[in-house]
Amino acid sequence: MRILLVEDDHPLARTMLDMLRQDQHTVDWLDDGQQALTALKQDHFDLVILDLTLPRLDGLDVLRGARQAGNHTPVIILTARTELDEKLLGLDAGADDYLTKPFAMAELKARMRAITRRGASTSGDAELQVGQIKLNTDTGQLVAGGEKSVLPRSEFQILHYLMRHPGQVATRRRLEEQLYGWDSGAESNALEVHIHHLRRRIGKPVIRTIRGVGYVLDPEAAGASACR
Repeated sequence: MRILLVEDDHPLARTMLDMLRQDQHTVDWLDDGQQALTALKQDHFDLVILDLTLPRLDGLDVLRGARQAGNHTPVIILTARTELDEKLLGLDAGADDYLTKPFAMAELKARMRAITRRGASTSGDAELQVGQIKLNTDTGQLVAGGEKSVLPRSEFQILHYLMRHPGQVATRRRLEEQLYGWDSGAESNALEVHIHHLRRRIGKPVIRTIRGVGYVLDPEAAGASACR
């Protein structure tokens, strides 16, 4: 999952980055409200963790601006503002959840899981399923072709995205963003290598190449066999 963290407390943000990345997430970090709004209008994220007290543009204005622009990415507000009126303002502005500081990282992660499941097609807790392919989004365990395996981080990120958007073409750029965020320096053929490994696990027909564009997870192929 690709997350945008918007937090101007640098020590807290670095701690959150480390802990979120340990859970196989790709995390991009901004500490400025105006930059956050621009990113939400121009880029794609699966989840936003948003502070309210930010330089240049308040977090509530970031949220309102994103929703007005038609961005429906799930947003968790994470703030020191504890008053009920502030919480109601955040939820009314379009936030999906509201967590006050100080907070336990375990609670934040639980809320993240709850929110990201709401729009997903799941079979049981923390499980995505397309056809005969099952992926546990907490543990990274894949079940396909009657076999179980735990995916490496890069393969997990790619398959997680494709399974959340079955039948939809994912561009090369979009998949690389899931892997690296705004970081650069990936080898030019790294994505192809990861796709090759995934095909060996779930069956070559399940992930189709759309030449010159990207890849798509074929729901019919996933339902037909899910075998290698």
